[in-house]
Amino acid sequence: MDIRKQTEEIVQALGGKENVSAATHCVTRLRLALHDESKVNQKALESIDVVKGSFSTNGQFQVVIGQGTVNKVYKEFVDITGVGEASKDEVKKAAESNLNPLQRAIKTLADIFIPILPAIVTAGLLMGINNLLTGPGIFYDEQSVIDVHTEWADIASIINLIANTAFVFLPGLIGWSAAKRFGGSELLGIVLGLMLVHPDLLNAWGYAEAQEDGAVETWKFFGLEIEKVGYQGQVLPVLVAAFVLAKVEQFLSKRVSDAFHMLIVPPITLLLTGFVTFVAIGPVTFAIGNFLTNGFVGIFDAVPALGGLIYGGLYAPLVITGMHHTFLAVDFQLIATIGGTFLWPMVALSNIAQGSAAFAMMLATKDEKLKGLALTSSISAWLGITEPAMFGVNLRFRYPFFAAMIGSAIAGIIITIAGVKAPSIGVGGIPAFFSIMAEYWPIFFLGMGIVLVVPFVITFLIAKVKMRKEA
Repeated sequence: MDIRKQTEEIVQALGGKENVSAATHCVTRLRLALHDESKVNQKALESIDVVKGSFSTNGQFQVVIGQGTVNKVYKEFVDITGVGEASKDEVKKAAESNLNPLQRAIKTLADIFIPILPAIVTAGLLMGINNLLTGPGIFYDEQSVIDVHTEWADIASIINLIANTAFVFLPGLIGWSAAKRFGGSELLGIVLGLMLVHPDLLNAWGYAEAQEDGAVETWKFFGLEIEKVGYQGQVLPVLVAAFVLAKVEQFLSKRVSDAFHMLIVPPITLLLTGFVTFVAIGPVTFAIGNFLTNGFVGIFDAVPALGGLIYGGLYAPLVITGMHHTFLAVDFQLIATIGGTFLWPMVALSNIAQGSAAFAMMLATKDEKLKGLALTSSISAWLGITEPAMFGVNLRFRYPFFAAMIGSAIAGIIITIAGVKAPSIGVGGIPAFFSIMAEYWPIFFLGMGIVLVVPFVITFLIAKVKMRKEA
């Protein structure tokens, strides 16, 4: 394999070295900021042997190369283009100039939520294990594992505590990530988030009952009466508060000398932000969050089939635009408000559907390069990572992508009508059933069967018809 020659072909297909603004790489992909993506010759690019696929997301153009080989290609790429090696953050900043205001807002949410996903997904998996131990009727008639084997009860309790920690202290995780994204102190962001779930505050999950009983304590100062309520599981309060915290800190940092920075900036920043949060930001965003959640739930309750059809079918196109990240906030809000999310199970099935379509292409095609890419990317999608399958295979041929959407939409209708929920976000794809409430497993497995079979059959049949015509 002549890496130098193929890298030169990559540069040419990208519109020449003049079209490259910045470049970096991850484990498998070149991540590029281009001046004009319309100059990219996608067909020529993906015909190069070393290239496994390509796609554009969040203003970055990414070329899938493969683990190990990407390092060699990147070294040659830098030498050929003369752009100089850049960090991922530098490429992200360069790519942001290609985004419109809506795309920038979506990217901001993605930048905040993606770093905390490992903790959330881990919590979802552990909750799945806890479900296996505590769910009645899974292994024994009308009894759970801990009912039959009482020695496992305390182990299940510890697993549940570990699993719930990420959600109990979710504002702390978001506070850290949001403060970092908005340019503030990450440590102050953590403190801000944990402040919103302080034990002295009324737990948000008990607010409605305490309000009915008239047992909500308040602070009284300057003629104001502020309820002492926490924001467990809430997203909007800490997002807005972290933004305010970052701006206050930046304002003070520019005006306070370094000698007094530690004594003045952090205390005043946290104090001001804390007061504003409890007086205004918290109550207002809490109400907005509940209003949006109730509206969302109302739509799915009124016409569940339509909700399942739209979200189940259109989730994959949302991934292309990057807008799927905005629904993470909705998932968290649903989990906090109604005890589970009905959106994430459809996400898991959409991932499986994309994998099934890619797998059908692997069996149908005679192109050895495509076979290898389709096989590895289908396995990846079945384990929850869909980008290689979507951008490397399905979108390239279009009909596998639409076949996956059809299968996902059908499954989405069925599980939504049945009210399938997940108590947390877990690993997408086939392992997702661990994070589904145990009572919904039968109907979720039906949905899994649909997204395994329907996209595969549609894609395989169309592929064979097209190949006969081409022959």
